Amino acid sequence: MSDSTTVNLYKLAAAALDARPGRTGIVAADDEFPTDRYVLEGLAAARGLTLSWLHADPVDGPTVDDLGRALDAEVALVVLSLVNYRSAAFADLAAITAAVHEAGALMLWDLSHAAGSVPVELEAGGADLAVGCTYKYLNGGPGAPAFLYVRREHQGVLRTPIQGWFGQHDQFAMGPRYDPEPGIRSWLAGTPGMLALAAVEEGARLTVEAGMDAIRAKGIALTEFGIELLDARLAPLGCALGSPRDASRRGAHVAIRHPAARRLTDELIARGVVPDFREPDTIRFGLPPLTTRFADVAAGVDRLVELLG
Repeated sequence: MSDSTTVNLYKLAAAALDARPGRTGIVAADDEFPTDRYVLEGLAAARGLTLSWLHADPVDGPTVDDLGRALDAEVALVVLSLVNYRSAAFADLAAITAAVHEAGALMLWDLSHAAGSVPVELEAGGADLAVGCTYKYLNGGPGAPAFLYVRREHQGVLRTPIQGWFGQHDQFAMGPRYDPEPGIRSWLAGTPGMLALAAVEEGARLTVEAGMDAIRAKGIALTEFGIELLDARLAPLGCALGSPRDASRRGAHVAIRHPAARRLTDELIARGVVPDFREPDTIRFGLPPLTTRFADVAAGVDRLVELLG
């Protein structure tokens, strides 16, 4: 746990690029979360690298075939979200990571919309690196610190580009040179916010207590219920589903598409329902399983029907 998602993404991506000298390419999805795209644009510009955009289905997300068209011997790093922030598409971590490794590149997963909502098998799936926030499904609240993951075999090889005193071995000796802690602790940077960490600790504790199997089962049930209501009540009023219908390929939110999505989102908020608007035409209903009731889903759809009726 350290820093923000943006800062951690920068640390991991920069270290991964350093580990693949001579390779000049970065690949990311063109609908990746904005901060990811901006960080990678900055790194590419600063290092004279080529940033290539992966074009995938906007609802179902990237596949191994999509990656196959983007990977070559020049690619050093691939960055993708495990669950897409707009559509909730749930990518195949193991298959995509294997394809990236076959091309000789490193794989960095953004887990911001996955951690605490879907099973995340980093070790089993062979993931090299991962980053994510804690304020969504892990219930840390806005501004809560992010987390990062470095596969154990890379921890003695990759080196953080931000050498802060919390990653220093024997930090209170105040030594003259940076001597990093062994293992994952070397990726710490500055002094963490203790109150924010306490909130994350409690959110993580509740998640563990509930168990990811139960959380995933409820997340599927909530989104299935939401889609049933969309088909029955919202589709006749001009709405369309912007999330995968296959529950195994969907995270814990439902994207509702409508040409007036921006206005409708503002009006829903005014009526006590707080979704997100996502460009260009999506109302995103986030359904965190630990805190969302089926009655809440029905009430949200009721308000939207009233606005469209």
